[in-house]
Amino acid sequence: MNKPTNYDETQAGGEYVPVELGGHKLVIKQVNETKSKTGKDMVVVLFDFADDDKQAGYFMKQFQDDIRPDKKWPNQATQYILTEDADGKCTRNFKTFTTCVEHSNAGFTVQWGDKFCQCFKGKKIGGVFGEQMDYYDGKELKKHVLRWFVSLDKVTDASIPDMSETKAYKEYKQGGSVPNYGTPGPDGFMNIPDGLEEELPFN
Repeated sequence: MNKPTNYDETQAGGEYVPVELGGHKLVIKQVNETKSKTGKDMVVVLFDFADDDKQAGYFMKQFQDDIRPDKKWPNQATQYILTEDADGKCTRNFKTFTTCVEHSNAGFTVQWGDKFCQCFKGKKIGGVFGEQMDYYDGKELKKHVLRWFVSLDKVTDASIPDMSETKAYKEYKQGGSVPNYGTPGPDGFMNIPDGLEEELPFN
């Protein structure tokens, strides 16, 4: 048999389905405290799409389908949030995260101290996904990434954000050298907020 026309470009059934742009209902799987490579305090938030979301269990399926022995939770479902700015004061991103969790879960308040990380497990929160241009391994890539957290009541009416660009993509467009920011995740992409590349934790 001769190879059918457009065979190589044709997508097989059951292959990769991208994250839909706009608002999503999320469930927090895990929160960890860690430090960045430069010694700054940060939290790492792992999430999935909630049972009542249009793409429920999306990232768990990715994780389960990953056959590598050293598989990790998808980068696309991982957020790194610095807790303090250069002056040692609370960052806006961290306050946004904790406030959105409180607003999305009736009766919930953040438990500071030893129970901080555990108190978020299983809690709901909203997230807004948008397109982002990246440059990796000599290629321009268009990704669907979490742009910011919102309260659950804001998910339905959330607008799709304007296109954003990673630091690597901006440097590529300007003709500069493009550093390697790490190993891509299961979907082939890194999900690192703009300006945070040098702050990633060691592990």
